[in-house]
Amino acid sequence: MPTWRRTLTAAGITEAPVRAAYTAAARRVVRREQAPYLALRLLAEPALVPYLAAGLAFMNLVDDVAERGSVEQRAEGLRELSTRTSEALSSGRSTHPVLAAYAHAVAARRLPTSWVSAFLDGAAGVEAAFTGFDTDRDYQAYLDDYACPGLLVFAGLQYEGGPDARAAAGWRRFVDAAQRVDFLADLAGDLRDGRLCIPRDRLDRHGVTRAQLERGADGPAVRALLAELCGQAGAALDGARDVVELSVPGLRPVARAMAELMECQLRSVERAGARALRRDVGYGVVAPLRVLARARRSSR
Repeated sequence: MPTWRRTLTAAGITEAPVRAAYTAAARRVVRREQAPYLALRLLAEPALVPYLAAGLAFMNLVDDVAERGSVEQRAEGLRELSTRTSEALSSGRSTHPVLAAYAHAVAARRLPTSWVSAFLDGAAGVEAAFTGFDTDRDYQAYLDDYACPGLLVFAGLQYEGGPDARAAAGWRRFVDAAQRVDFLADLAGDLRDGRLCIPRDRLDRHGVTRAQLERGADGPAVRALLAELCGQAGAALDGARDVVELSVPGLRPVARAMAELMECQLRSVERAGARALRRDVGYGVVAPLRVLARARRSSR
């Protein structure tokens, strides 16, 4: 694995202030999401790493503003962030290192800014006041309006000029699978925070109430509900496997590892059963290391 300095040079990032902005963005990712950063550093083509790290830092920045504080504080924070992002994209400069690095990445990779605008609009209109879904149709709209643009402001940087329609559709399937797994793995924490990420009509069909889930209640109806949701997540994962081939060659090992990690987490949720209502289900330590080691060997 090349040093960070050599990685920046491999990406053609040579100006000292720009390199400093990318370094600050990468450090933010390390603090928040060590596993994805490690996957990028170990598996991705070095020339892509800084751009994708900046994209991941920007995606996380928007998510953090959209999820912290009161609804009013979130809305105000997103308005300010949207203004600063627009200024950074138009001028190519920002005093915020993440925005400075991301604006440079968008320009260098020629990512259409429509993806950025869609993500920021979705954060303000969907995520900031989110409490849950009534139906699966609402969930699908959430993917279209927020989750998919959020992934593509990051993953879209792998493509010169942004993803074409086929690649965007593949990543839409991938984000569907990822979101279903994340919602199950984070079920306990989301419920504590007042968020129910299972469509309410699905609870009704199983005769399960939100109060039961919040209590961590076990029983045949709850287990049947969770089993059905795990089955849907597994089917979504199966339908998203082509995202590896749709990725550029330099990112395919990362895409493969991401899919394997989701499979590991889904299996952990399945083993946890109703315990997932009382404690979030993580990757653990051993499984990610095995996935990364296997991906590293196969990419050589």
